[in-house]
Amino acid sequence: MLTYIAEMTRKSKIARTHARRAANNGAAPRAVRKRSAPTGGASEDAPYHHGALHDALLEAAERVLERDGLSGLTLRAVAREAGVSHAAPTHHFGDLTGLVSELAAIGFRQFNTAMKLAGLAGTLPIEKAMARAKAYVAYAQAHPGMYGLMFRTERIDMTRPSLHEAAGAAFAGLAGAVGASRHEQISEQSLSLEQAAAIARAWSLVHGFTMLLLDGRLSDILRLLPKGTGAETLLDAMLRVTGGRSPGT
Repeated sequence: MLTYIAEMTRKSKIARTHARRAANNGAAPRAVRKRSAPTGGASEDAPYHHGALHDALLEAAERVLERDGLSGLTLRAVAREAGVSHAAPTHHFGDLTGLVSELAAIGFRQFNTAMKLAGLAGTLPIEKAMARAKAYVAYAQAHPGMYGLMFRTERIDMTRPSLHEAAGAAFAGLAGAVGASRHEQISEQSLSLEQAAAIARAWSLVHGFTMLLLDGRLSDILRLLPKGTGAETLLDAMLRVTGGRSPGT
């Protein structure tokens, strides 16, 4: 995954030179004011605090992403969702790449938290590995737009510190879980071939399953299973038939 992150960084630099989308060029930042909240609890004339607007724009961007997909995620759409001027997202993030990169960083942090909590379950390595795998799939199902964005190399800028750090933490968590299942310490700086194979095998299994599930490509298999058998049961069976080992070994 270290190589993956480095490659994402390289590709994102190339993509930005061809696909950087500047929004609201020439628009001078104007005073930004909140819309009235749906509940009527916020005044239409109440200004955002600078830091609060940054967070509000990211929250709005996540809502747009999950509702309208990546194709619907534009600076103007985010501004409308947040109830602010069209210049506000540009002022805070520079362009769409900056916005979606910061949003992807949030996704990785949410994901990392879910993985850490899952790692507390069970006592045996196989139990912990299965809990993490199920949490991986559950996060993607709950946040399909965010999950998809996290792996869209051409749309995000991996050189942004927040995103690079969050993605690196995801690798560290995966490497640490695989190392625990192998009863060894795995360095974040170098890997043996066996360690790399174990990490790639664990990631490929769960990520591949997740993508097939999100894309609806497992529907035929699930339809033929015994009544009451769902995707989680299928994943559980897949993890258990890896030779009786943890998927990270």
